[in-house]
Amino acid sequence: MHKFWRNRWYKIAVGSLLGAGLGYLYWLEIGCISGSCGITSVWWRSTIYGAFMGGLLLDLFPSPPQKSKG
Repeated sequence: MHKFWRNRWYKIAVGSLLGAGLGYLYWLEIGCISGSCGITSVWWRSTIYGAFMGGLLLDLFPSPPQKSKG
């Protein structure tokens, strides 16, 4: 499992998927009634924004140091 998190792109992909799901849930549960909200008025904008923010959030955490062989 630790090898999985060493690759930066896996962390970004997992964060993006989680963020997309949360962005969609935000639109579904809270959303924007008036339709004048820039991000949450349409489901796909909220999902893309959530994916972007989730990827950025998980990218902030550093990868564990790799053990050197030898």
